[in-house]
Amino acid sequence: MQQLVDGAWLEARLGREDLCILHCSITHMTDEDGKPDYGSGRSGWAEGHIPGSRHVDLVGDLSDKNADIPLMMPSLDQLRSALEAVGAADGRQIVLYDNNFSMWAARVWWMLRAVSIDAAVLDGGWRTWTREGRPVETGDQQPEASGALTLTPRPGSFVTKEDVLDQLGNESICLIDALHPKVFRGERQDYQRPGHIPGAQNVSALHLVDRNTHQYLPLEGLRERFEQTSADSAERVITYCGAGVAGSSAAFALGLLGISNVAVYDGSLNEWAADPTLPMTISSH
Repeated sequence: MQQLVDGAWLEARLGREDLCILHCSITHMTDEDGKPDYGSGRSGWAEGHIPGSRHVDLVGDLSDKNADIPLMMPSLDQLRSALEAVGAADGRQIVLYDNNFSMWAARVWWMLRAVSIDAAVLDGGWRTWTREGRPVETGDQQPEASGALTLTPRPGSFVTKEDVLDQLGNESICLIDALHPKVFRGERQDYQRPGHIPGAQNVSALHLVDRNTHQYLPLEGLRERFEQTSADSAERVITYCGAGVAGSSAAFALGLLGISNVAVYDGSLNEWAADPTLPMTISSH
């Protein structure tokens, strides 16, 4: 299945029993201490969604319930149970979308890739779907789900902080920070310590999409975004961000360019910046 599909492709398939459309949006705010505060996006889905779609709870159901860090990859059993509950099953085409530059959808896409499940992201997500005047339905009733889903782990899809620490200074590894440039440079302290992981290069996930349509840039545009990095020649690429979401979008974009030797640092800066023993760098560019 192709990674990226457009609205015309999806609308032509609405109502098919072998189609599973998942709304992946969550709410993302900050608490009184300035820390990320994530919540379910189900209410937004109920207010309007693609017909036949189901809301998948990335915060509550698709995040490790035992982890101290938010939005970590869950266990296979938890992941399987959550996905089967929203209609994902063997033989069904899974299409993912959101209302946030496809970042949440890309995160779920990367999680599915990590367990060998083919899926597609709707290019432009909810923004482009509605701008194009495609059908919308409302309501909070999710269709009943049935069917089993086979998960086969794909080693190396995610890496740990120990993996990243071991690779620092390794010139054959391309480390990409997918956060906003001001966060990367340390001009904005969104996490417990400002700056970025040493050796990282900044390719903001927000710069990989059109800000008006939320669609990913054409391939040539994506190549230009990554041309200052060694992504196309590196032995391995590791992407990260704050919670592994923007990093997943960068990894997804690299896949569109045919670069497959990519891993996402799951804990990202939510984990790294909180550990005072781990190095951080502030740069002016």
